[in-house]
Amino acid sequence: MNKLILSLAVCAMTFGLQAQDAKPVGGSGPILTIDKEVHDYGTIAQGENGTCEFTVTNTGDAPLIITNCKGSCGCTVPKCDTEPIKPGQKTTITVKYDTKRVGPINKSVTISSNATNSPEKIVRIKGTVEAGPETPTSPVKEVSPMAPVER
Repeated sequence: MNKLILSLAVCAMTFGLQAQDAKPVGGSGPILTIDKEVHDYGTIAQGENGTCEFTVTNTGDAPLIITNCKGSCGCTVPKCDTEPIKPGQKTTITVKYDTKRVGPINKSVTISSNATNSPEKIVRIKGTVEAGPETPTSPVKEVSPMAPVER
């Protein structure tokens, strides 16, 4: 009999703890929705504008706060607003890629927020930077060490 009462008490305590972890009924909290997962630059020339934008919408019922945006390397610099985004409102995250670097682009940006659906959202940028035209160098005029100096 004592084992039965003990078992029932443990079950009741476990159920009670699980019920406390549940979210309140009727609220979903802030929800981060983004217009695209990947921005494809395609093929761009070296030195061209490497800026792109991602639009974030709060589709939840509480303010969304983006706490940080971080690029995967120093060549990818995101800029995001940390002001609270009201339900139904939007903000823009601007990403600048350094197009002086020639070759394939495959970088990511991590967006950290208080979103209930995705506290850390990763978006990507991709494409290829092609080398620009070679700049011709002027021929170097060799001067003999014994040549007279023009004055």
